[in-house]
Amino acid sequence: MNLTDISIKNPVFAWMLMACTILFGIVAATRIGISQYPDVDYPNISVNLSWPGASPSAVEREIVEPLEQALAQVEGVKEISSQARQGSARITASFDISRNVDLALQDVQAKVAQAQRQLPRDVPAATVSKSNPDDTPIVTVGVSGPFSRQLLADVARYQVQEKLQTVPGVGQITLNGYLDRNIRIWLDTSRLAEKGVVASDVIDGIRREHVEVPGGQLEAGGRQLNVRLLGEALDVDALRKLVVRHVNSTPVYLEDVAVVEDGFEDVNSVARLDGIPLQALGVLKQRGTNAVAVASAVREKVTEIQRSLPEGMKVEVLFDTTTFIEESVHEIEIELGLALILTALVCWLFLGSLSSTVNVILAIPMSLLGTVAVVYFLGFTLNTFTLLGLSLAVGLVVDDAVMVMENIYRHAEMGKERAKAAADGTKEITFAALAATIAVIAIFLPVVFMGGVIGRFFFQFGVTLSVAVMLSYFEAITLAPARCAQILDTSREGRSAVGRAMDRGFSALERGYGHVLGKALAHPWKVLLGATLLLGATAFIVPRLGTEFVPAQDQSRLDVRIQTETGTSVQAAAPLLQRAEQKLAARPEVTRVLTTLSASRGVMSLTLVPPNERKLSAQELAAQIRRELQSIAGIRASVQDPSQQSFGAQRGYPVDFTVRGADWDTLVTAAMQLKTDLEKSGTVTDVTTDYQIGAPEVQIVPDRRRATDLGVPVSDLANTVSALVGGNIVGKFSTGGRRVDIRVRLLATQRSRPEDLGEIRVRAQNGTTIPLSLVVSQNETAVLQSINRVDRERAIRISGNVAPGHSQIQAMNTVKDLSKALPLGYRAVAGGQASQFDETTGGLVFALVIGILVAYMVLASQFNSFLHPVTVLTILPLALSGAAIGLFVTGKTLNIFSMIGVLLLMGIVKKNSILLVEYANQVREHEGLSAHEAMRKAGPLRLRPILMTTIATMMAAVPAVLGIGPGTETRSPMAVVVLGGLTVSTLLSLLVVPAFYRVADDLKEKLRPKAAPAVEEQTSG
Repeated sequence: MNLTDISIKNPVFAWMLMACTILFGIVAATRIGISQYPDVDYPNISVNLSWPGASPSAVEREIVEPLEQALAQVEGVKEISSQARQGSARITASFDISRNVDLALQDVQAKVAQAQRQLPRDVPAATVSKSNPDDTPIVTVGVSGPFSRQLLADVARYQVQEKLQTVPGVGQITLNGYLDRNIRIWLDTSRLAEKGVVASDVIDGIRREHVEVPGGQLEAGGRQLNVRLLGEALDVDALRKLVVRHVNSTPVYLEDVAVVEDGFEDVNSVARLDGIPLQALGVLKQRGTNAVAVASAVREKVTEIQRSLPEGMKVEVLFDTTTFIEESVHEIEIELGLALILTALVCWLFLGSLSSTVNVILAIPMSLLGTVAVVYFLGFTLNTFTLLGLSLAVGLVVDDAVMVMENIYRHAEMGKERAKAAADGTKEITFAALAATIAVIAIFLPVVFMGGVIGRFFFQFGVTLSVAVMLSYFEAITLAPARCAQILDTSREGRSAVGRAMDRGFSALERGYGHVLGKALAHPWKVLLGATLLLGATAFIVPRLGTEFVPAQDQSRLDVRIQTETGTSVQAAAPLLQRAEQKLAARPEVTRVLTTLSASRGVMSLTLVPPNERKLSAQELAAQIRRELQSIAGIRASVQDPSQQSFGAQRGYPVDFTVRGADWDTLVTAAMQLKTDLEKSGTVTDVTTDYQIGAPEVQIVPDRRRATDLGVPVSDLANTVSALVGGNIVGKFSTGGRRVDIRVRLLATQRSRPEDLGEIRVRAQNGTTIPLSLVVSQNETAVLQSINRVDRERAIRISGNVAPGHSQIQAMNTVKDLSKALPLGYRAVAGGQASQFDETTGGLVFALVIGILVAYMVLASQFNSFLHPVTVLTILPLALSGAAIGLFVTGKTLNIFSMIGVLLLMGIVKKNSILLVEYANQVREHEGLSAHEAMRKAGPLRLRPILMTTIATMMAAVPAVLGIGPGTETRSPMAVVVLGGLTVSTLLSLLVVPAFYRVADDLKEKLRPKAAPAVEEQTSG
């Protein structure tokens, strides 16, 4: 007794099985996480080292090269990139996605420890840590109000940050525009000279007079008493009274030579919201947590914090990237609901009875909710890829139920009672349903072998769809016949007027199709020739399709990156950004501008009004903003669409590549020429490079002979310049239960020009003070800011956005053409999205080819034939033609999501061919008909289930094609591919597959060896 018979004889068992599956699915749906993309740990390991005072070339030669050689020996390293800067180095090793990041970290630490012995002795130990390009804030919180900067900083650091850190799922919290509180000691060169004091005297005096040290323990009378010397100044006034030196027995106090204030560290970053300064906090989620749930909890915590703040102080969520995720997921849920309604409508129109429709529709909740339960237990989330799998599965999961239902209905019309009709009808169609189901799953099996981040994403999509299809087949051979045996109504009286009209219409359609099919089978070569011509015409369409990695999405957000002249201070750059802020604030499409400025670079995060409330799309607005900001003298602006930053271990621009070569000067010349040519080409805009000459450097060279004569050690010169110009931390100060730094530096007015350095005084051996200009010489020059390397050779990265009217593939082809002019030994290597696109395309082609081969093997095993699988697969090229036509007509691009549609299409379209070939084989086996006659009979009989399953699948794709909500830019290309491919392939499969079936059979007959004629035995009388 098989599963079908068990379910028919035990209907309660069948109903409970369905109810149990739905129950577990509902529970899983309430607990499963929600995110935009699947969570993936990118195994990137960073090694950071410092070597104070070393030039970039020295850092490269003495630190970077030995460490790169050591890291190249670590298992699984895909790429090594490094940056040698003034006094520091950073080396990043990127590993294969399958590599365990924690084990990779241990291996890197071991190799770095071995290599550390080869580095200069004064290089401190390296810091090795995991880095993740996906670690970007999901929520940005701002603290503002008419209060002192000191109070706002304290509230942001010690109230808001600490409370947000307690929210479950919150990882790191970054601070923008935040300044640590410092006790500032501003030295005055004129007053120092007047008192006969130098900077080292002040520093030594503070360290000598401002101390707090433990003094051990006293033991008396069985007690132990701790002893501590409290020698620190208790307040700022007491600090001012510290004696820093005695000159001629007269004490010199700190306030005599310096201005002492309770202030902040040097301003190196600024954060503003709509031009108003504020403290900004970026909230990063922990890996694997639900982004939407974490952001919701953060918003609740912000509301709670607001109640505890002083009146007038405001803490609010400035940006929430999960809003788009939530809206996009909600839009998919709406499309899923519409797909269910349209599928039910199609079933009702085709079946013409409510009982039949209910029988089919009940397959949907069990299959989809059962899939949600499996996805939950596998640790997946509801993200773009799993939800796309669920929405596209709506049409697929009813296919098996429709085939079974339609066949049961046909047997019931023969006069069989319901249970008998259910058993016989299911058995007859089980093979075809199984073949179709396995054929769909076979296409997605090779996805498991796809590497990289995209492989992980495709894996979740393939698993989701495959599980849904498997559950639908299980439902079709167990629960569907059990329900049909109970509630199926086959009486003419039970059918609606629409059903009876559809019956009449289908009868006429079957007769018409039978007539056309007869002519096609009479001239099969003409049919195949026509299909070949269509394929030839498609070959002219494909090169004209736009090609890109991911389509741009209107997320109502834009990022504007501002670059001022290298070396520009924060204070000098702030007015330039203010002009940019004013231009942006004047635009009606922009509701909020959050500006963060660090050194000479700034980022302006724009919040836009919803797409339905503005005339311009985000991409059109970006083009206008780019033109407006480029008109501001002194800044270079580039607009970056967050949706175009892609996903994976390398974030960046759509156009991204490195120019590599050995000689640095030649490399710079070649890369800058390539950058200029790329800008002139018009296919790329916002072209930027990481090659920059650093800020002009004042090089102080000691006159060693004169310094020796005067008894001034070079170390004194270095320490004095470092303290007065750079600013040194010389101690700690206790205030309000916290410890803050005491920082010494020269007054700003006395270190504004290179000439001011000569006025700094140092102490000679005879006790007198002399100006620095007596023992040093100065030279001002521009120096290289950094040296970048990729895969152990010098590299200059060039990136940009695709210019309006062009596609990503056109832009990268331009790069390839221009790179042919590079000198011998120098080359351009794609990176970021461009390299991901090539890797993904290659992986998809591999998966498609292997999937077709696997499908052939499965079909050959099921049909027990080498030829019939070829007949089934003839429809695949025609489906690709329909997909290309659909993309061309709708203006969609060939991207990663439309490629998913192609993969899915290859699994779907085989079903129709399988239905025709399988039934034709049955007829030939049982009735002994020829291939021509068998297909003439199979075609009209299988027309209704073919059209019904095809249209049901197409209806599931219609909402995605028509979708206008958030995220539709990624879903519609996939749906267009499915819709176009199904339309063309279904219409042609009804003629091409039968024609090929007959041609193949005719060729088989001709090639079959003929039996030798019998020789009659002659007998003589």
